[in-house]
Amino acid sequence: MSGDPPNWEFKDRDIAILSELSADPQLSSRELTQVLESEYDIDVSHVTVSESIRRMRDEGVFREAIIPNEEYYIFALFEFKFNPEHFDEYWRDAMEYIKQDKHTLFFFLSDGEYQWKTIMMFRDRQEVSQWIHDCYSEHGAVIANIRNSAIHNVLKFQTDPRIYEELGEDRSD
Repeated sequence: MSGDPPNWEFKDRDIAILSELSADPQLSSRELTQVLESEYDIDVSHVTVSESIRRMRDEGVFREAIIPNEEYYIFALFEFKFNPEHFDEYWRDAMEYIKQDKHTLFFFLSDGEYQWKTIMMFRDRQEVSQWIHDCYSEHGAVIANIRNSAIHNVLKFQTDPRIYEELGEDRSD
């Protein structure tokens, strides 16, 4: 992640490709070519489709990640509250520790009292407890509290292809 937003002007073809790959990430460029023609009335070669995917990936329009089946792991939401007394000195080490940890699936900043949040994956509850213990041991000077919630019964674990429809709309915000 470079931090720079993608510089991309979406064509109908690009939006259709993103929608279809979200619905089925295993589609080949040849299969996508057929779907584009039959579902979207877009007639392009599989080479063009493949090139579009490569260019969008290279520009950072979408990210690819391997996400294990949720049956293999338990998921937890962790929220981190800071000790402001030591924040200036220790925040970066704590952030890198969490960000680089093998259990971290998703790490983001938010507003409010608990400003760092993560979705993490563990094999069992004991591993969760050990991680919390280790985190406090390493970074307790900056972390005042870790609030964690077990995530039960994951009901949706994919990008809905309809989200891409908005990319083709003129947006003034």
